[in-house]
Amino acid sequence: MFRFLFVFLLAISMMLEARHLSITGTIVSNNQKMIGARYMGYVKKINFDIGDTVKREDTLFELESAEFDIMKEQADLGLEQAEIMVNMYRTRMERIKKERSILRKLKKTGGRAMPDLDDMDSVSDNVEAGLAAAQKMVENMSVKVKQIATISDYLEVKAPNDGIIVQKRIRVGDLVMPGMLAMLIVDLKHLEIDAQIAESDLLKIHKGQKVDITIPSLKHHTTGVVKTIVPSANPMAHTFTLIVKFKKDNEKIFPGMYAKMKINYESDHKKEE
Repeated sequence: MFRFLFVFLLAISMMLEARHLSITGTIVSNNQKMIGARYMGYVKKINFDIGDTVKREDTLFELESAEFDIMKEQADLGLEQAEIMVNMYRTRMERIKKERSILRKLKKTGGRAMPDLDDMDSVSDNVEAGLAAAQKMVENMSVKVKQIATISDYLEVKAPNDGIIVQKRIRVGDLVMPGMLAMLIVDLKHLEIDAQIAESDLLKIHKGQKVDITIPSLKHHTTGVVKTIVPSANPMAHTFTLIVKFKKDNEKIFPGMYAKMKINYESDHKKEE
């Protein structure tokens, strides 16, 4: 009788175990940024190192570029010269207005100012045209100065979000090219688990399903839910990528850690039915 009961309990235990799908995966960050520069330049200053925590808009490193320094000097000089021309034409216009006023008074008193007044009107038209051209030049140069200032801002490479620097591939004095990886920032607050599931297990898993999670290295247990099953199979292994989201409730949980997961698929299907 005892032997029969033992076999019965063992069978029940195996049946219960069959309800759980065990999967292993790796903890990853869902917000990982590759930091590079938009323009070519030499690294002038690096403000952070590997392992440092950064905040959004922190200046990670600075570049120096003789090309942009020359462009900035030329733009500033061009704006200054255009403003000088505008002031010169305005001063000339004020003088012409005074001279025209004097000539009009002479005309009213019967003086012979008519030819001079006609000449002054012609000169006034030319000066007004020059003033308008100089003002347009100031407007164009102001836009160019702003554009150069915007480009100069790109020489200070800033952090796009909070995170920790896990890679740094530059040193002071290095020449950085556009598109070149300089730093890698990982957000440690928003973590997920990346796992592979067999094609035959797809029917057992669905989005929103509860997942029991264990991180063996920390002896930490928590729960999560299936975020998505990436609809792109590995043609060699016939596996799909499973992404599980969970709340980071332990500050020592980092990307790259090994995680075990258990999914009770039978009970979830019964709930759906």
